[in-house]
Amino acid sequence: MTAPTELAKAPRWTSRALRLLVASECASLSGSAVSAVAIPALAVLVLHASTLQIAVLAVLGQLPNAIVALPAGALSDRHRKRPQMIGADIAAALALATIPAAAVAGVLTIGQLYAVAVVLGIAKIVHSAASISYLPVLVESHHLQRANGRLGAASSVADSLGSNLGAALIAAVGAARSVIVDALSHLVSAFLVWRIRTPEPATVRPQGRRSLARDIREGLHYVAGQPTIRTVIAALSTLSFGLAIMNTYWAYYLLAVLAVTPTAFGVIMGIGGVGSLAGALLAPKIASRIGIGPTIIIGFAVSPLAQVPLLLAGPGLRWQAALGLTLAAQLFWATASGTSQRFLRQTICEPGFQGRMQAASTTMTAGIRPLAATAAGALALYLGVRATLAIGALFQLVPVALLLLSPVRTMRDMPAPPPRTALPSAREGSP
Repeated sequence: MTAPTELAKAPRWTSRALRLLVASECASLSGSAVSAVAIPALAVLVLHASTLQIAVLAVLGQLPNAIVALPAGALSDRHRKRPQMIGADIAAALALATIPAAAVAGVLTIGQLYAVAVVLGIAKIVHSAASISYLPVLVESHHLQRANGRLGAASSVADSLGSNLGAALIAAVGAARSVIVDALSHLVSAFLVWRIRTPEPATVRPQGRRSLARDIREGLHYVAGQPTIRTVIAALSTLSFGLAIMNTYWAYYLLAVLAVTPTAFGVIMGIGGVGSLAGALLAPKIASRIGIGPTIIIGFAVSPLAQVPLLLAGPGLRWQAALGLTLAAQLFWATASGTSQRFLRQTICEPGFQGRMQAASTTMTAGIRPLAATAAGALALYLGVRATLAIGALFQLVPVALLLLSPVRTMRDMPAPPPRTALPSAREGSP
């Protein structure tokens, strides 16, 4: 039995709750994009941080992805998701507010930026784990892909506008004051989530207590026992590894080796952003036309192919135009594929495991990036930057093979989702 991929409109698709969730995500993402520019600028321009300190700041911001994601996913399945999203936003706002306060008092240090980076990373993971598993509560299963597409499109716009706003604010009011915008954005996000009144399914409380570690183990066991979910997450993690190898030196390669100017670099990134936005908007139509499985696989297959022009490129405007168009095509299919695979996982995952399933994906895809960056450094030392980029591109063929050997290859329509009712809470059972 299958659910049709063609997605009809229904009242809940345009529901107030969904609009509030999309607006909340836009607010927090646009503000986070401002801080992503302002905090490193603050470290460099005001605190005169060394290259090592900048690297530590970046690592600490990513570290919660590998450490906190699994517990956050388990908590998302244990408890109501809406209060977790609100709490995470408020914690992020309070942490960010300490930066301009300390700057005004003249006591800002790199250590404080480290602490704020960790808090922001944790808050982001908690919010993300709750919000992604909250979406199936707000939207019927056959509308999930449209909802994910709308959320992805709004996120692309918010992230792009936030980055540009961050650069403008730094020039206008300084890096420290720019962070206030992010703090306010998280408060706006918390308020919008607070206004959502859609009830969540009641959780069944067990008679005894059980550890969070057991919930995590059950979540990992569940994901490992689901062939389609397991394969998609494995494909995502291997793709993430290959891309992380390339991303370590991607900007350096364009700016130093291909002699791309900073302005041209920004234009290339902007063209890529247009492709990402289009992919998010058109993902439902593409999946309806060619099927959910082919949409996912094409997105993965385009990624290594898109690296060929990069490896062959030389200096000059024509190559820069080619790289911009290639990046747009890559991000178009990457976003369409990402929206579709997230829709697939949300649909076939049991409601009691939504948070832990997403947490397993986050841990695998983000946790592998530091290892990839280390490997990229070693490869560049012995083989050079261009060869390192080529190895990263070749590694991206592995997830394509995984998907072609999986049930995803023949999947045209969406499998029927498990029932939303009559399922126990993640906490149900004897300790």
